[in-house]
Amino acid sequence: MKTTLKALALSAALALPVLANAADDALVKRGEYLSKAGDCIACHSAPRGKPFAGGLPMMTPMGAIYSTNITPDQQTGIGQYSEDDFKRAMREGVAKDGHNLYPAMPYPSYAKIDDDDMHALYAYFMNGVTPVKQANREPDIKWPLNMRWPLKVWNMVFLDKGVYRDKPGKDVAWNRGAYLIQGLGHCGSCHTPRGVAFQEKALDESGSAYLTGGLLDNWFASNLTGEHNVGLGRWSEADVAQFLKTGANQHASAFGAMTSVINNSTQAMTDGDVAAMSRYLKSLPAAGGSGGPAYVYDAATTKVSLTRPANDAGARVYTAYCMHCHGADGRGFAPMLAPLAGNPNVLEKDASSLINVTLNGTEDLVIGGVPAPYPMPRYADVLNDQQIADVLTFVRGGWRNGAASVGASDVAKVRKATQASR
Repeated sequence: MKTTLKALALSAALALPVLANAADDALVKRGEYLSKAGDCIACHSAPRGKPFAGGLPMMTPMGAIYSTNITPDQQTGIGQYSEDDFKRAMREGVAKDGHNLYPAMPYPSYAKIDDDDMHALYAYFMNGVTPVKQANREPDIKWPLNMRWPLKVWNMVFLDKGVYRDKPGKDVAWNRGAYLIQGLGHCGSCHTPRGVAFQEKALDESGSAYLTGGLLDNWFASNLTGEHNVGLGRWSEADVAQFLKTGANQHASAFGAMTSVINNSTQAMTDGDVAAMSRYLKSLPAAGGSGGPAYVYDAATTKVSLTRPANDAGARVYTAYCMHCHGADGRGFAPMLAPLAGNPNVLEKDASSLINVTLNGTEDLVIGGVPAPYPMPRYADVLNDQQIADVLTFVRGGWRNGAASVGASDVAKVRKATQASR
């Protein structure tokens, strides 16, 4: 009997580290999931660089800044950060040595992350990420604009340090979606317009500018409110969920920075979290847009012009380069090939994204390890500024889209800016 009890006690003692390790592994795994929800790898990994080792250039009005090494390397990464140091950097934008981070790091959003999730993220970055010895690159911002002390004032004015609190009267799914969109997902960092101090004009649905679209790095991140023409007004919750999971639906396809979000983040999220995000987004009232009449499809006039392309410079370019994918009816072959008729990105007043994607194409959407078969090709070396302006004017006016024309000078501006950033 004593032998049996000793054996049981020894067995239990030996099992304790196993149980602890299992708990630690689960915490790291949860942190990995949260890092994907936050799309951390997209900004903190340079092209052909090591994961999370930093070095990705980001253009600002003052010059380029470069993302930092957030691997647990002791010398060049965050290996010496305590959990409190980590939380301070995430929520307040202050590094371990006390210097302020630029708000290109979305700490105004990450401030809403709760303590449990912050603990899991810290466990992952300290124990689940491979250390990489790679020194951080200094920003290409000249003195005196490179001084960091004004960021302390910026934080005093624009940073709300409170974690997300559930809104009364809203169900569990809505609050989960709000937490993810406003916090880890930091959707407002791109999709909310910024003020003169580079601050987001709103951090949640209480502000009328929240998620109404914003110009950033030569892309216009689209309106995510219920606006009928340029927003999600014609999308169902299922449409939003399909887009977040696959990067395409009957209305539009992802391009630009959103491709990276789909590839590295939202497709890896659980169906429950994606559904919650869709629920929250579809609850947002219409805001932004041009205030024009609701879009109604009509292809008749456009089809006539396509049968007489010699009379229209834009129609000539469209029939030669675009029609085989997007169709004479402008409806494409969704979700594989994006529609242009009624596409929110086509209807948007700011044509920056259309110009950019026509000039530079887009990276492959890779869903479940399989690249999308028909990525948008690059036409910068094929079409001149006037030809691109002509075809985009044709597209924005066709199928009753009714959007403003594009000038060759608009194309030249984006061409110059995107060439400089390559």
